[in-house]
Amino acid sequence: MVVKRDSHSKNTPFLVRNSCERIPVKSFNEEIRAANDVKNFVTDARVALDVAETDISKILEISLIKTIGPNIDVSEFFSMVRLSDDVYQLKDTISGMSYQAGNYVHDQSWLVIMACLPSLRERVTVMVRLMFPVNFGDNAHDIRFLVLVMTPIDEKITKNAFETGRSFATLFVKPEFRNDLLTASTVQEFLSIVERRRDELVHGSFDSIKNHELTFTQSGCYFAAGIRENIARRIKFYSSDFVDGLVGKNTLQKTLATILFLYFACILPCIAFGVLVDKATGGLLDARRAIIGQAIGGLFFALFSGQPLVIIATTAPLCLFTKVVFGIARDFNVDFYAMFACVGLWNSLFVILYSLLDVSVLMKWCTRNTEEIFAIFIFFAFTVDSMKDVVANFQNFYPGNGCNSSIVPLQTDTLESSLHMPDTFDLMGFPCKPESCILFILLMLGTLWLALKLFNFNQTPYLSTFNRNLLSDYALPIAVLVFSFVGSFLFQAIETERFQFRDGFTFHFASLESLTPQAIGIGAALGFTLSLLFFMDQNISAALVNTPYNNLKKGSGYHLDLFIVGVLNGFTAMLGLPWMHGILPHSPLHARSLADIEERVEDGCVKQVIVRIRETRITGIVAHVLIGLSLYLIPYPLSYIPVPVLDGLFLYCAIASLRGNSFFERFCLFFTQQRSYPPNHYIRRCPQRAVHTFTVTQIIQLAIICAFGFWNYPYVQMAFPVVIALLIPIRHFVIPCFIPKDYLEALDGYH
Repeated sequence: MVVKRDSHSKNTPFLVRNSCERIPVKSFNEEIRAANDVKNFVTDARVALDVAETDISKILEISLIKTIGPNIDVSEFFSMVRLSDDVYQLKDTISGMSYQAGNYVHDQSWLVIMACLPSLRERVTVMVRLMFPVNFGDNAHDIRFLVLVMTPIDEKITKNAFETGRSFATLFVKPEFRNDLLTASTVQEFLSIVERRRDELVHGSFDSIKNHELTFTQSGCYFAAGIRENIARRIKFYSSDFVDGLVGKNTLQKTLATILFLYFACILPCIAFGVLVDKATGGLLDARRAIIGQAIGGLFFALFSGQPLVIIATTAPLCLFTKVVFGIARDFNVDFYAMFACVGLWNSLFVILYSLLDVSVLMKWCTRNTEEIFAIFIFFAFTVDSMKDVVANFQNFYPGNGCNSSIVPLQTDTLESSLHMPDTFDLMGFPCKPESCILFILLMLGTLWLALKLFNFNQTPYLSTFNRNLLSDYALPIAVLVFSFVGSFLFQAIETERFQFRDGFTFHFASLESLTPQAIGIGAALGFTLSLLFFMDQNISAALVNTPYNNLKKGSGYHLDLFIVGVLNGFTAMLGLPWMHGILPHSPLHARSLADIEERVEDGCVKQVIVRIRETRITGIVAHVLIGLSLYLIPYPLSYIPVPVLDGLFLYCAIASLRGNSFFERFCLFFTQQRSYPPNHYIRRCPQRAVHTFTVTQIIQLAIICAFGFWNYPYVQMAFPVVIALLIPIRHFVIPCFIPKDYLEALDGYH
């Protein structure tokens, strides 16, 4: 197909006739006939829902008889729509197409079929929704919707089959419209969606589907211009940020499922990191403080941020910084809370300056290369954390390691008596309990297996569509609850590692007067290094939420979000609460859990495409209110959640972060038979050597940040944020020396 490329083709979908002739979409607010065509269709109500046939002839015959009646001459219709009796090739059709990253991509989920019938006296339009995707031939492999347009032969030009077909084809170029039609349960609901779509086109301009780019808008070189722009743009959507979480098809279900997902995905790592910091600081920061900080910080960010889909929390590198601050405070003989506050305030100062000076504009140079490498690092970080717990459990309880086989294991009748080991074990070691090791593996892998199985349950033929989607949405909460019950009750006779909480808690407001000038200087250096970690993590998390794949409509808020994080962490540092910033993979998983997803066949590949995301603050607000209320659940029932269940949650989040990661997909090509390579954009546009070379450069970069991130020496790990920042200049100045620019654009761009 030869199509002339113009300035509009980059951003606007268009229509093609018979897969070869480009035709424009209709402007409903200028062409009155288009709106009248749809209005007449709604009045006539010729709709066939969930036609179960897969044979093309049967589909068309059943649809015509069902909507028009037995008087329709089906054979005449077939003779007018087919090129020949031998090959079922349609004569006159309209489908959708768009220009994406140098390629013309067919939308293969719908098709308009047009015919002029000699016996027909007036125009007839029929809409058909198929129960299963059906292959209708070239560039129509995954059809779910058919529009059959039939007109008399002598119909005038403005009302002929082509013009009428173009009117209905314009409706279908919007993915959200097709997604809404899929959810309609009755003909009346189906027609109301069509009518609403017509009104959108009549009263507004054509809502084009843009190939988004990661942009950071600046309104001139003025102080805090980025923050002002973010506020001015996002304030218009503030009320809709709440409404969008309550109104719409399946919205309440999605919102509730996402709240529960966020609750478990945030509180369990929060407790785990709280226990880790507790050990590192001798109890000065503990799990209770971590929960309070998560509740306050998450609620504050959800209320006032520019992009509420980003989730903020404390992370393993922040726990490491806290451990280093504790050691320095001890070396300088100063109060830990004062030193912690000093580092936190310096960090907040630098982060706030970054936001006021619009430094986030530099992130426009942060391509998928950096984002995907960092996402894979998070995969390794979660996996390593889980494996460390497994190794520690085997070292403590498996015979032949660190356990003492001469100690007789206690027979614990209650959960409470099993939460704490006797003090004598500190001197003699732990009793050998191989059954505890086996149960640890069972609970961890069982949680992972059930969560993944339920998440993918909507792709199975079992149960109804509603119930499949319900199980998929609640996959993680169900898995955590089921295997917590298994570990705490079905196997309560076997010792299982559980969370331990300190009894007391008091706020300590930092007193900075005790700090020496030297300690303040060290605090400034640490604060600056920490601010680089905040800058990169916050912006990368936001970039993965705002990725073009998510099809967000309200825009981003990079500068405002960074400012909010800076102010928030100054407050938490003074109160002795853990630091926090945007995290992976929770942030992109939050967005995905609020999305409606459509599967499409493009270039021979099945792709999941997000057609709509509910951009709401409600999920973050309610989830963090629940996290705050969880203080009343200490020690029970939170102690009923075994540590291996948390490790299973870590592994689930790690694997979930790989979805849609092209770095991981390209890495798998090393082990894939060449004829089985997916015919996606970079395989079509780049030679195999360039694809593998780019993957190797990413592997090298990943190895470097893993070396710094997992190094045992704390002061080496302090350079971790700097190494992440260096990924950007490496991408733009080093990698182009090995791979031509055109190939890099295909491999590292948004498509």
